[in-house]
Amino acid sequence: MSKLDEIVARKRRDIREALSAIPVEEMRQLAEEAPFPPAFAASLRAPPMGLIAELKRRSPSAGEIRTPFDPPSIAAGYVSAGARALSVLMDEPYFGGGPQDFSAVRNAVQLPLLYKEFVVDPWQIWHARGLGASAVLLIAGVLSLDELIRFQAVAADARVECLVEVHDAEQMEQAEAAQAACIGVNNRDLKTLQVNLDTSLHLVDEAPPGCTLVSESGIRDPADVEKLHAAGYHAVLVGEHLLRQSDPGTAAGNLMETAWASS
Repeated sequence: MSKLDEIVARKRRDIREALSAIPVEEMRQLAEEAPFPPAFAASLRAPPMGLIAELKRRSPSAGEIRTPFDPPSIAAGYVSAGARALSVLMDEPYFGGGPQDFSAVRNAVQLPLLYKEFVVDPWQIWHARGLGASAVLLIAGVLSLDELIRFQAVAADARVECLVEVHDAEQMEQAEAAQAACIGVNNRDLKTLQVNLDTSLHLVDEAPPGCTLVSESGIRDPADVEKLHAAGYHAVLVGEHLLRQSDPGTAAGNLMETAWASS
């Protein structure tokens, strides 16, 4: 069993427990009382290029990333650096995230937030809406085409956008078939955990016309950002590189400086 399979299997068990505690209809009612979230994809398209800055304590591939970990302070630094949206990890066992971190960030900043999670059930989409998320992550490598279509419909009902994540041409075809409007190309293979920035460069021409394109993982310097910008990406999602620096906000500004200066 791959690490991805292990994470998803555990996630399905966790969601069954969550559903027994709070049924989906109750979660929906709670979510519909939450304020309307700010737009996600539109914020990424503001020129010259958008940054989704990520908050996470650890990951299976990198281990512990940042200690101590202060989500509101890190989020404020990202805002000052010009980030257009923030990604907040929800998985606790493998990434050290959870609703407490998400709420802390939501209370600290006004930017659109991505509910970064292994979504396997509509319950999570309503949970995201209740926490104030603007978007949820849907991973094509985890979900069937039918699930992608169904979950996007639930998200539309919840007034939450979707970032559909792909890693290869087959998954890009799946995202196009699901009529995904915002697609993230993950340069990390979730089965092997290997990272290759060329994944984004190879898949950009396979993306459906008009979609908002985000490159994720492995982005470490302004030259990477420039290359992806020139290739046609509207935004980059960066986490580990920023969080390993002494000041993540300053690191975010330095990373995007070249692309923004060229606008």
